[in-house]
Amino acid sequence: MKNITLLCLFCFVFIHSLCFGLPGDEHKTLLIGAAAPDFKLPGTDGKTYSLSSFKNANILVIIFTCNHCPTAQAYEDRIIKFTDDYKNKNVAVVAIMPNDPLAISLDELNYTDLGDSFEEMKIRAKEKHFNFPYLYDGKTQATANAYGPVATPHVFIFDKERKLRYEGRIDDVEKPTGTPKNTDTRNAIEALLNNKEVPVATTKVFGCSIKWSEKKDWIEKAKVEWAKEPVSVDTIDENGLKDLVKNNSGKVRLINVWATWCGPCAAEFPSFITINRMYRSRDFEFISISADEPDKKDKVLQFLQKQQASNTNYLFSNDDKYKLIEAIDSAWKGALPYTILIEPGGKIIYRNDGIIDEAALKKVIVDDKYIGRYY
Repeated sequence: MKNITLLCLFCFVFIHSLCFGLPGDEHKTLLIGAAAPDFKLPGTDGKTYSLSSFKNANILVIIFTCNHCPTAQAYEDRIIKFTDDYKNKNVAVVAIMPNDPLAISLDELNYTDLGDSFEEMKIRAKEKHFNFPYLYDGKTQATANAYGPVATPHVFIFDKERKLRYEGRIDDVEKPTGTPKNTDTRNAIEALLNNKEVPVATTKVFGCSIKWSEKKDWIEKAKVEWAKEPVSVDTIDENGLKDLVKNNSGKVRLINVWATWCGPCAAEFPSFITINRMYRSRDFEFISISADEPDKKDKVLQFLQKQQASNTNYLFSNDDKYKLIEAIDSAWKGALPYTILIEPGGKIIYRNDGIIDEAALKKVIVDDKYIGRYY
C-alpha cells in the first residue's frame, strides 16, 4: 500500500511538473553560453527596441532594473557612468524594467517616490538623465520570463554573437558611497573587449525580487488587512499641537489639517493614506488634525473610518481656530487644507496651502536625510 501511495505521488509530481514546472522552477535564469532571446519592448524615449536595435554593438549589456527598489536606485548612477565610459568602445547598454506594477504593494514602495508603471519610468528616466534605453516589460513580462532575472538589478552580458558570457551583479557594494572590491560587470566587459575569457561568469545577485504577475493576490490580501486596522480620533489642545510641531519623535512627521466640511480636504485625503502606507515602516509618521467643531467628533470618526485612516488622528478641542493656526505654523494664513512636513527637532521642510501635489510630496519625503532611497 505504501509503495502504491509513493507511486501515485511520483506520478502526480511528474505530470504537474510537465504542465507547470517544478516549485521554484517557473522563472529559470538564462545559462552561460545561451543565445540572447529576442524582445520587442517600448522605451521611455518613445521608441520600440529589439535585439536588432543593437546589432552594431560588439558587446550588449542588458540590465533588469526598476524604479522602486532601493538597490536598483543605488546603482543608477553607476549604470549611467559605465554606459558613458564604454559608449565609444562599441558596448551597448539597455535597461529593462521586468516588474508587473500591479503586483507591487504600497509597503514595497517605502524607499521611493515612484512605482514601476511605464509613465513613472518616463519620469525617472528624465529626472536621472538616463543615457541608455529604459524599456518596459511589465505588461506581459515575456522578456523577463525568457531571461530569468532573480532580482533588480541583474546584469546579462552578451558577446558579438549574442551568446551569454556573464550574468550576475554589477559589483559587490550596494551603497553608492562605498568602494567595491569586485567590479564584476566591468571586469566582464573588459575581458570581452580584450578577447579574453570572463574571469567570473556568474555571481549571485542581491536586490529586490522580481514582482511577477502571480503575486497580485498579495495586493488583495494587503487590502483586507488594511481594512482590519483600527481607526480612532482623540482630542488635542493648543499645547498638544505645539508639542507635535516640536517633533521630538525621532521621525519625519507629516501633519495635515483638514475638516469634514472642506471639499478639497476630502478629495486629497486618500493621498495621505497612500503616503502613510508607503512610508510608515520607515522613520516616518502621518498625523491628521481635524479643524471641525469639538462636538463633531462622531462625524470626524466616521470620515476617518471610511478612509481607513489607521494613523494618529486628532480633533482640535477648542473652537477658536486662530489658536489652531498659531499653534501649527505662524506662516499659515488659515486656509484649509494645510500640510506641513517636519524633521526631528521641529524644522519644517515642506508647507502647502490647498491640495498637495502627491508626487512632489513623496519626493520631498524620500529625499530627506532622515528617510533616504537606500538601505
